[in-house]
Amino acid sequence: MARVMNETFLKAARGEKTDYVPVWYMRQAGRSQPEYRKIKEKYSLFEITHQPELCAYVTRLPVESYNVDAAILYKDIMTPLPALGVEVEIKGGIGPVISNPIRSLADVEKLGEINPEEDVPYVLETIKLLTQEQLSVPLIGFSGAPFTLASYMIEGGPSKNYNKTKAFMYAEPKAWFALMDKLGDMIVTYVKSQVKAGAKAIQIFDSWVGALNVEDYRFFIKPIMNKIFTALKGENVPVIMFGVGASHLAMEWNELPLDVVGLDWRLPIKQAREMGIQKTLQGNLDPAILLAPWEVIEEKARAILDQGMAQSGYIFNLGHGVFPQADPEVLKRLTTFIHDYSASKLSR
Repeated sequence: MARVMNETFLKAARGEKTDYVPVWYMRQAGRSQPEYRKIKEKYSLFEITHQPELCAYVTRLPVESYNVDAAILYKDIMTPLPALGVEVEIKGGIGPVISNPIRSLADVEKLGEINPEEDVPYVLETIKLLTQEQLSVPLIGFSGAPFTLASYMIEGGPSKNYNKTKAFMYAEPKAWFALMDKLGDMIVTYVKSQVKAGAKAIQIFDSWVGALNVEDYRFFIKPIMNKIFTALKGENVPVIMFGVGASHLAMEWNELPLDVVGLDWRLPIKQAREMGIQKTLQGNLDPAILLAPWEVIEEKARAILDQGMAQSGYIFNLGHGVFPQADPEVLKRLTTFIHDYSASKLSR
């Protein structure tokens, strides 16, 4: 029997009217789920992502547990970098650590190119398994954005202030733009391969770009983002932009050829609309509220939904990822509330 696809998320991403507000949660697959923690007792993140059957199971788990309207591929933003010659290791309690950081134009010129079918076949196989056999909701593929990937490659790992990255950007503009081009080309190739394998939407995570001011974003980052999104237009899948602490860049994103502006919890949906953002909006419950009593969660979610439903083109999400302490039962209850409350409002 053919699977019936729930396309509510895709309709909302395209700005179309929906019967209810679709919802998915960033980091919905992973550390908050007991089933996942059990798997992690046996396998590392690297091992999970390299085993398509296991990775597909982790990816679809929240769809089955929470009844969300989209799945997001379980993997790490560092996944494509080894193909370029970046020596990266995910260290517990630290995150990605890079042993050959970028220090000069010569280092940038040494970087290779990605051939997804040869370099990350396990990613494409996972996508095929999910989209051809297992999911009844759209699968979101993803990539890190150039600034965020570059920050890891220059800092050599996670950073609190991105001082080395910014210093490199200001002091070595030629090398910086060469690095942006290299990463931009990689992202386009990598994302296109995910779409070809079956991903129905793409989210670009520029997790750390909020560290830049608007002027620097326009000069050092926006040209490559424009190039990436323009190149992805022909794939005919919705593309979502998301960053943390980047409310001051929301209008910059609105000008790019993308479909959905993802907001963290700092910028209210209503305010984003008043600023002039007409694209679909995604967001933006503060994940910390998941630890509050249910009455508080419901009140906050209702307020966000009311703002989101004021016009079509709205997807509910958190303002950042689910964290390990979040209770899966709360996420399940929240999903039901979002569906029921929005359906009752939109049917009037």
